[in-house]
Amino acid sequence: MRAIIFAALMLPVPAMAQDLIFDIAPVAACLQSGGGEECVGIAAEACINATPGGYSTVGMGACTEYERAAWDGWLNEVYQALSTKFKAQDAEAPPYAPKQADALREMQLAWIGFRDAKCAYVASQWGGGTGAGPASVSCHLHETARQMLYLQSSQLGE
Repeated sequence: MRAIIFAALMLPVPAMAQDLIFDIAPVAACLQSGGGEECVGIAAEACINATPGGYSTVGMGACTEYERAAWDGWLNEVYQALSTKFKAQDAEAPPYAPKQADALREMQLAWIGFRDAKCAYVASQWGGGTGAGPASVSCHLHETARQMLYLQSSQLGE
């Protein structure tokens, strides 16, 4: 399972804006060295600092979105690996045992709803101002990272 996560950490993040200076490697290195939530936002902050105009609303939102996309990719990798593992375990489990793969899917669907509602609430605190966009993306980044780290820690028996 760790090999899958390591491989996923090395994947490039798709380009979203031509002039951003973004590198996910510091986050990947932090995670590979056993870091957790303290790794979240490292690449976005570096991008904001290194990119001309990075402190603009557009720059902050774009840098944060780059990192959010990376965490989302890692989350999907971990989720798929757990789903595959749990489906195999469910096939071997007695018929009265709860299905882990189904529980994982239901939990993930509920989490998506929670994440979206929470981040909409965070954005609403900006009263329609331009800070709502970066605040929402930052919320999505942090919630996605927390979920990936939670699922990654859910790998029982490994």
